[in-house]
Amino acid sequence: MTTARQPRRALSSKWALGRVPVGLVMALFAVYFFLPLWWLIVSASKDSGTLYSSFSLWFAGPDKVVSNLRLTFGYQHGIYLRWLANSVGYAVIGGAIATLVAVAAGYAFAKFDFPGRGIGFTLVLGGVLVPGAALVMPLFLMMSEVHLTNTYWSILLPSVVDPFGVYLARIYVQSMVPDDLLNAARIDGAGELRIFRAVVLPNLAPGLLTIFFFQVVAIWNNFFLAVVMLNNTSLYPVTMGLTMINEQLQSQGATSALVSIVVMGSLVSVLPLAIGFFVLQKYWRPTVIGAGFNG
Repeated sequence: MTTARQPRRALSSKWALGRVPVGLVMALFAVYFFLPLWWLIVSASKDSGTLYSSFSLWFAGPDKVVSNLRLTFGYQHGIYLRWLANSVGYAVIGGAIATLVAVAAGYAFAKFDFPGRGIGFTLVLGGVLVPGAALVMPLFLMMSEVHLTNTYWSILLPSVVDPFGVYLARIYVQSMVPDDLLNAARIDGAGELRIFRAVVLPNLAPGLLTIFFFQVVAIWNNFFLAVVMLNNTSLYPVTMGLTMINEQLQSQGATSALVSIVVMGSLVSVLPLAIGFFVLQKYWRPTVIGAGFNG
């Protein structure tokens, strides 16, 4: 018994020892990614006078948070709130339509046999490899031809098709929608649209939420598209609006009150994505995504 336990103890001790460097590396990565967010939270409690003169990683006072919020939401008669609403509209509406399009396309690629399916999906995979910034100028020229630049449509329409979303949707459909279930629905006389609505979509609930969140993040952070398409400040997303304020700040100096607006506005713009991440993460299915790379 003693000799049998010794190798097990040795293996467990080696395993525990091997986990120490892995834990240290993960802790360093966590600090690396969290530190800018911590600095942003701390800086939101300071005004332009104390932002650079006080300790960078600790708070100044709750009264400064209230005043910075008033400055941010009162800037130019509340245009920041308009920018925030624009970003939410672009991301939520565009993400919802893009998710539906991606699931419909992924379902077709996964469960239907039609001419050109292999070539079509190869093109989808090729589209995943193309940087989004490379497509902005062609999209601008197309939107110019139909006179849709500097409108809400110039942001929404390019956002409703995403190759990566189609790729994920195909993986989810293959893993979560069995062929027997579809055949049983067809035997019962259900049409293809009804099968998609009543059978496929309910079985893809975790996948739908994951794809939707990815789409929302991609649209929210698509700064370059807004720069090229928009010149009306009332149509700006929050990222572009904060960039405009930051450009004004460069000409006025670091002590300008605009620095508090940029810092607080950046923090507020992060909150919707952070809240969405924590709310939706329990529905994610990373094992299904990983299975797609093996299939």
